[in-house]
Amino acid sequence: MVHQPRSQEWLSRNSDTEDIVTVLAPRLAYFAGVARTEHVTRAAQEMDVPQSTLSRALVRLEQDLGVQLFARHGRTVSLTPAGRTFLGSVERALAEIGRAAEEVRADADPATGKVAFGFLHTLGAETVPGLLHAFRADHPRVRFSLVQNYGEAMLERLRAGELDLCLTSPVPDAPDLVARRLDEQKLRLVVPADHRLAARRRIRLAEAADETFVTLEPGYGMRRITDDLCEEAGFKPRIAFEGEEAETLRGLVAAGLGVALLPPPAFPRPGVVELTVTAPRAVREIGVAWRAGHQDTPPVAAFKKFLLSRRGSLLP
Repeated sequence: MVHQPRSQEWLSRNSDTEDIVTVLAPRLAYFAGVARTEHVTRAAQEMDVPQSTLSRALVRLEQDLGVQLFARHGRTVSLTPAGRTFLGSVERALAEIGRAAEEVRADADPATGKVAFGFLHTLGAETVPGLLHAFRADHPRVRFSLVQNYGEAMLERLRAGELDLCLTSPVPDAPDLVARRLDEQKLRLVVPADHRLAARRRIRLAEAADETFVTLEPGYGMRRITDDLCEEAGFKPRIAFEGEEAETLRGLVAAGLGVALLPPPAFPRPGVVELTVTAPRAVREIGVAWRAGHQDTPPVAAFKKFLLSRRGSLLP
């Protein structure tokens, strides 16, 4: 019976690629250093590691692979054909790791780093551009990765580490997130220009109980707020259309397809009239959220501090 070395047996029993990478990865830089110098002692000096540590690492690497990578010639070594093949892949892998390290260092740079910032569609036309313009007055080289989405989708990306900060509504209350209320925005009942209520300036929401509504889809913060306000006013809205974007809903209203509860538009929309809702109190809170216990990079910390300083004056 042929007996495999213990480490080779281990790899045979555990052939999953992730397990193999975990075993091999720490030894790859040692392998590349010795391959470059073709001398164990010189490589150990250049990498500032004990020669015995380097020699043991190379032996274990060959055992783990079950392949001889070096031919020994006294104090010098040379790559075997298998070693030359392995070296090409190792050098590409180490170069990719180096590029990744430089990228994350660059993203964390206080002056030129990157902030992954999410926000609601309704804040994209005016609020967010104004915020970024003001922030970059003192941080002109900080870069941003901007994501527009509805609240729940942004919170999922925040939890996944794809976003550093997000502006959302309603302000979340969850143990894995930290959220701070920044401002509130009055909501209006939007009706077609030729609607029976269009001559009014103010309205109690209960007066629209018999109207057909157009709303955002379930899962959107504004949909939840709409449902809650209608319930508080004593009725359940009769919904004809559900959409994904507030300005699309305004277009549906202008076409006479229903009424909608919406935040103010960035620019006036023809064909609709926007009525102040006097009862119940129709507002939505806007807040900033981030992951609890997560350490911020300097650019993220600076932008978070800036956003918190705009409490009460976030919206134009």
